[in-house]
Formats: sequence, structure tokens, C-alpha cells
Amino acid sequence: MTIEVQCEATQVAEVVVPQEELVAANKVVEEVEVNEKVKEDEEEESKPNTIEKSSSYREESNFLSDLKENEKKALNELKSIVEEAILGNTLFKKEETKKSPEEEGKNEENRDTDGGNIEGKEEEKEDVVEVDKEISIWGVPLLPSKGDEKTNVVLLKFLRARDYKVNESFEMLKKTLQWRKDFNIQSILEEDLGSDLAPAAYMSGVDNQGHPICYNIFGVLDDEEIYNKTFGTEEKRNQFLRWRVQLMEKGIQQLDFKAGGVSSLLQINDLKNSPGPSKKEVRVATKQAVDLLQDNYPEFVAKNIFINVPFWYYAVHSLLSPFLTQRTKSKFVFARPAKVTETLLKYIPIHEIPIQYGGLKRENDLEFSVSDCEASEILLKAGSTETIEIPAVDVESTFIWDVTIVGGEVSYKEEFVPEDETSYTIIIQKDKKVSSTIRNTFKNTEAGKVVLTIKNSASKKKKAFYRHKIKKSAI
Repeated sequence: MTIEVQCEATQVAEVVVPQEELVAANKVVEEVEVNEKVKEDEEEESKPNTIEKSSSYREESNFLSDLKENEKKALNELKSIVEEAILGNTLFKKEETKKSPEEEGKNEENRDTDGGNIEGKEEEKEDVVEVDKEISIWGVPLLPSKGDEKTNVVLLKFLRARDYKVNESFEMLKKTLQWRKDFNIQSILEEDLGSDLAPAAYMSGVDNQGHPICYNIFGVLDDEEIYNKTFGTEEKRNQFLRWRVQLMEKGIQQLDFKAGGVSSLLQINDLKNSPGPSKKEVRVATKQAVDLLQDNYPEFVAKNIFINVPFWYYAVHSLLSPFLTQRTKSKFVFARPAKVTETLLKYIPIHEIPIQYGGLKRENDLEFSVSDCEASEILLKAGSTETIEIPAVDVESTFIWDVTIVGGEVSYKEEFVPEDETSYTIIIQKDKKVSSTIRNTFKNTEAGKVVLTIKNSASKKKKAFYRHKIKKSAI
């Protein structure tokens, strides 16, 4: 016999998310997407898609032993130039100190009475400038003679951004340092720039390689109220830029800049419901933000993944592809709405993928913590039925489980099967079609097991990920 009972379940809400560094997306790899499409079609005909970690997902090594000879030479040259610039106080523009009219008048008198000697003395004074050997960027000392390995990692970023052209790399470094000074980056982390834009871009979790993940949700900017608050005036647009830089700096704080460590971020750019071409202010502000980040944060993106990409986006960016370097192209990944979860799984573990993208991660999750958040995986072969059993030995225990399906719709049901064969099997969830994340709970009154049944009636393979925990009664 079976008895149907009402059980508390947590529904998964569809969350719309946008992105802003998106304009950086102006680096599309048309042929990559085309090849991907062909590959997917072939796989669907012959065998089901399998999720594999991308073999191209490897950053260039920061170990000196792995550098080519010309790269080592460029690094050593840049280190010499930086050392000389720091010791010679030439990294920054010289600030001219304005003198008051009284001081100017005094100097004129002194020149008249002292035959110009005072001017020579003043020049001597200006020449005696204290050398700042503690100049750093992102917490990394820039003076090469200090011998910090992190200095090499930072300088390599500038070299790679300028294709190992030493003079151009040095000029980029100088401009970045000057910009940070003018933009007052030192105080930006402590500034309260409001929370209106918090849903538009945020840091959350790490990928398979340990890169912090930055989500850019462009759809948020299509909201009229947020749009006016953010882009209504020049002052608000400038604050938007400052807010975006602040987020970048927060992400960089999570990097270690070690040769074998993590020194870049993973960017996820959601184009769902992103503002159209008519929103001129968004386009202008976004372009400013992207240009600013590209000019002053070189090689800080390990991968730039664009999800929920509309068809027209591929066409637009294919026009830009011929003008991009292979290094830039290799960092871009594009996923149509139907392939979002599968694409993200190549780079991010399922427990770090937000539920709105088919993963298991919930913000402020009170049930699963860092220590028990990882999930198990089941391969659902074509036409197969798989079961997940959760033993329920202790009475009055509360069972919590998450299940998510990758690859399409399946039939799914939940039951509690008592240990006592004379007891009733309890239907927790009737058989239904599912293709997204499910969370449910059940409290048992007798020993038994919770059985989750997943049936894949399709002709291609799919995957299921699940995790569970048990809260024992305090009695």
C-alpha cells in the first residue's frame, strides 16, 4: 500500500542575471562556436554528450623554468627597467607644487639680491627626493631586488598583455600605477558605494582550478529603476565605474600571486535579458568600465564565459574575431541557453554553480555548509532507471537532499520505504518530469530508507548530481 503525504519542498526560482564586463566580450571566437556546434550535433547523433574538463583550460605558467628564452629575457629586461625607475623616482609623474603669490614674490626678491643663487639652491633641494622602495601593486612589491617571486608574476601579466614588448609593458605599468594613484584605489575597498548594483555583479565561489568566480548579470541593468539610479547622471555613471573597480579589487584580494598559485579570476557573463542597443547610457558606461579594466588589470581573467547568449550575439562578435589575438580568443567561451549547465560544469564543480544555472549552490544556505556541500554523480544511460537510497536508521530524523539533472528532462519520484515490510511505503513526491534543481526534506517515524528514482527515457545520456544529510532528533 502507499500513502501520499505532504512534504516541505523548496521550489527553485528562475533568477535572471546580467553582466557588465560583457563588452570585453567583444572578443568572440566565431570558429570555436561553429566547431562546438558541429561537435555537439555529431555527439548527439552517435553518443550522448559527456561533461569533461576543458583541455585548453590551462593558463600560461609563471614558473621561470617554464618560460621560453625570449620570455625570460623580456622579464629580466623589464625588471631592470622597473628597478631603475623606482630607485630613480621616475615611475610617477612629478607633481608640481604651486607656490602662493607671497612665496613667488619672495623668490623674485631673492633672485634680485642673490644673483640667482637661490634658484640653484632650490633646484638642489628638489633633487634630494626620498626613494620609495616600498612601491607595490595589489599587495605585491614592485622592486625586483627585494626578491619576491610574486613580483615576477605581476610583471609577467604586463608583458603578456603587450606580447612581451618590454617598453610597451613598462609604459602600461607606469600608466596603471598613475591611474591607481589618481583614482585613489587605496581607499576604494572601504568606500560605501551602495547596494543597488549588488545583483548586477558579485563574487561567489571558486572554479575547479581555484579561481575566484565573478558573475556579471547584465539583465539587472534592464530594470528601469536601477537603470535610472545607476546611469541617470554623469555623477552616477562615475560612481558605477568606481563600484565596478571596487568589485575587481575585492576579487583580487582572493589571489595569492604565487608562481604555482592562483593569480586570475573566472568571469561568468549572463546575457539573459541584457539591455538592448537603445540603452545608450548602459553601452557607454559599460564600455568605459571594460576599457578601464582592460587597461589597468592585465591578464586577470583566466576564462571569460558568456552564457544565455542570443543568436545575434554570435553574429556581431564574429565580425570582431579577426582583429583579436589568439591569446584573447582562447579565453572566451559561449553557451546558448540550453547548454548553460553543461558548459559551466567544464570549469566549475556542481556545488559551486548557482541553482539558477542548474547547480546546487544557494546563497546563504542554512542546510549545506562548506564541509558537506560536495555532491555525488550518477550517469543516466539512455533508457535507464537509477535509484539513490538514503538509509534512515534513526527514528525522528530529518532528511534533506538536493538533486539536479544535467542534459535534459527525466522522470523523478521520491518515496520512503519502511524497514518493516508490513508498513506502508510513503510517497514523498509523485512521479513527475524534472530538468532542474530539487531540494526536499522528510522526517521519518520509523526505520527505513528514502528512495529517489530517476528514469531517463531519452536516447542520449544525461547526468544527475545529488547530496544529502541527516539531522537527528534532539530527543
